[in-house]
Amino acid sequence: MITRRHALMGLATLAAPAILNRGAAAQSFPNRPIRMVIPFTAGGSNDVVGRMIGDAMAQRLGQPVVVENRGGAGGVIGNDAVAKAEPDGHTILLAGSGSFVISSLVQTRLPYDPVRDFAAICWLGASPNVITIHPSLRATNLRELQTLAKARREPLRYGTPGVGTNGHALGAMIGVVLGIEMEPIHYRGTGPALNDLLAGRVDLLTNASAPLQPHIEAEKIRAIAIAGQSRSVALPNLSTSVEQGFPELHSSTWYGFLAPAGTPADRIAVLHAASVAAINQPDVKQRLIAAGVDEIAPSPEPAHFTRLLASDRERWSRVVERANLRVQ
Repeated sequence: MITRRHALMGLATLAAPAILNRGAAAQSFPNRPIRMVIPFTAGGSNDVVGRMIGDAMAQRLGQPVVVENRGGAGGVIGNDAVAKAEPDGHTILLAGSGSFVISSLVQTRLPYDPVRDFAAICWLGASPNVITIHPSLRATNLRELQTLAKARREPLRYGTPGVGTNGHALGAMIGVVLGIEMEPIHYRGTGPALNDLLAGRVDLLTNASAPLQPHIEAEKIRAIAIAGQSRSVALPNLSTSVEQGFPELHSSTWYGFLAPAGTPADRIAVLHAASVAAINQPDVKQRLIAAGVDEIAPSPEPAHFTRLLASDRERWSRVVERANLRVQ
C-alpha cells in the first residue's frame, strides 16, 4: 500500500535531479570564454577601461574575457551585435553614456530598442571629459577659445568618436554655450579622431582623459578645461568649465556592462559579482584612477544600473534637444 509519506518521498526523488541540474547549470557558467564587445575601435577610453576590467574578471570567472572591437555608427554596430547575440551570458557589452544613451537619442532609426533589448549587469565608474585643442590654436582656456573662434571666418572643426557619442554632444554644446560655430568630423572611434587632432586636421576633441593624457603631457595637444565641476585626479592642475564660468558644459563618460535581454538572472548575478570583484581589486582601481576614471562606484545590484540608465537618458534628452542633434 502506497502511503502519503511514500508518495511524497517519490515526488522528492523525481524533483531532485531537476534541482541538481539547475544548480549544476549555474555552477558551470561560464563554460567558455566571455565575449566583451566594445563598440569602438582600439585605443579609446572605452577600450582602455574594458581591457583593464576584463582581465581582472577573467581571474574570477575562470574563463578568458575576449575583447571584440566593433566600431562604427557611434556605437550602434557594436550595440546591435550584442542585442542580437544569444542571451546565455557569454556575450556582454561595454556600454557608455555616449555610445548607448546619447546615440539612441540622436539616431532615430536604430536596429534595436535600447530599453527592451538589453539587461543591465553593472555600472562601473565614470571619467570627466577633457576639452583639448591642437597647439596651433592660441588659447589656454574656454574664454580664449571663444574669442579666437569668433574672430575666425570658418567654424572650429571638432573630432568625434561617431555620431551620437559623448564627444559629439559635448562638442555641439560648446558651440551653443560659447556662441561659436562648430563643425563635427565623425570617426569610427577616439583613436582615429585623436590621430587627426595630433596632425592638426581637426581643431578640437573632447574625451575621457585616458587616451589623451600622454599627448597632453608631451604637449602635442593642449587641454583647456575639464567639462564639469570637479577637477580630475589625472590632471589636477587643469581647471574646470565651472571654474572658468561655463557651468552648462558638464559631461562625463561612464562605463557599464549590459547583456542581451533574456539573459538568465543567475548568470547576470555571476557577471555582476565578477565585475564588482574586478573593479575593487586595489591594483585595478589604482590603474583606473591613473587612467582618469575618478568615480569608481560599481552598482550594488543590476537594478541600480537600470535606474541610472533611465536618469541619464532623461538628462541627455534635454541636451540633445537644445543642441538640435537628431539625425534621421
